[in-house]
Amino acid sequence: MSTPSETNKESRLDLSKWSKLPNQLIGFGALTAILGIVIPSWHKTFAYSYLTAYMFFLSLVLGSLFLVLVHHLFDSYWIVPIRRFLEHLSCAIPVLGFLFIPIALFAGSIYPWMSSTGHDHSLEVKSFMYNRGSFYLMAVILFALWYWLSNGLRSASLEQDKTGAAAHTHTMRRYACGGIFIFAITLTFACFYWMKSLEHQWFSTMYGVYYFAGSVWVTLATTYVIALVLRGTGHLAPIIQKSTFKDIGTLFFAFTVFYAYIHFSQYFLIWNAAIPEETFWYVKRTNGVWWSVGMLIIFGHFFVPFLGLLRIDAKMCLPVMVPMVVWAWLMHYADMSFNIKPISNPTGIGVTFPGLILSLGTMAGMAGLFAKWFLKEFNAHPPFPQRDPRVAETVAAYVEPLSASASSANK
Repeated sequence: MSTPSETNKESRLDLSKWSKLPNQLIGFGALTAILGIVIPSWHKTFAYSYLTAYMFFLSLVLGSLFLVLVHHLFDSYWIVPIRRFLEHLSCAIPVLGFLFIPIALFAGSIYPWMSSTGHDHSLEVKSFMYNRGSFYLMAVILFALWYWLSNGLRSASLEQDKTGAAAHTHTMRRYACGGIFIFAITLTFACFYWMKSLEHQWFSTMYGVYYFAGSVWVTLATTYVIALVLRGTGHLAPIIQKSTFKDIGTLFFAFTVFYAYIHFSQYFLIWNAAIPEETFWYVKRTNGVWWSVGMLIIFGHFFVPFLGLLRIDAKMCLPVMVPMVVWAWLMHYADMSFNIKPISNPTGIGVTFPGLILSLGTMAGMAGLFAKWFLKEFNAHPPFPQRDPRVAETVAAYVEPLSASASSANK
């Protein structure tokens, strides 16, 4: 099996031919957005395609923030080589805020509870949460907290590049200590308000963990390919190791199992209780094409990556991992579609041309915007932490403790 190896100058990847791709993706996304707005019969399909793409990229941003928090909480040295680009991804909150504007403007047509006029007991008992004021206020609070946390962590990391002071490590650990609780609460509120509330009658106590598991899963897959590309361009070649790819792949494998466990637990508890307020959500998703999507998630989201990554060397085998990353993106999009799109297509009719073109367009536009943001931030700062205390350990270099040096000098 071929494995990720050290990259020298002669074998560095040339990505210049891809420099125009983000703008091309943004242009395609803008064109499909115009079509979705101008053509009346496409409005509804566009709205839910846009929300699906938004929740997909929200997963990547929050998943990156989680990995940064985990690094500081557990002092995990192996994340050091990839931490800087994860910091950039987690700081893409302004992009998320900009992309949320259409959702905020058209929320009345996206979320059925906003336009509910009749007596709805399930909405009345949740009215403290599901009302227009709380919807917009919560969005402001979520973006503010994410911006504060992600930028606080990155700012301390960049300051350490300049001074090398251990105080910045302590600052980042303090951010992570309280930030992990903020992360858990805000992620839960985000997926409840922006995705689960599409069917406000539904009850699930595991939905936040379910979205979290899928988010970190797809982020780890994305992290693998970004690290691979940046090693190929030479940016991470001085610091990244073969073991880094193995560790990313191992965690990706772990979250494959964790996601399957959470998803099955949610389904099993609802099936076992057989309460109408819970079961209708899954019943709707047995109609037409949604049954096939559900089966795809069961086998494609779990069995394919689980069996494909069982061997330890598979996690460093590029012919296995690169297709697995692409597969992970497809499965996570299928998962987001399974949660969102049955609202606009409850009968589960097959894929239509408007649905296909709008799904591709919204994903392409957001991908281009995020790529443009990421490249701008990445090129403006050092590609990896320059003076982190764990850098030496990352590259397997032994640094003699100061106490040992002093002791030798006194002899």
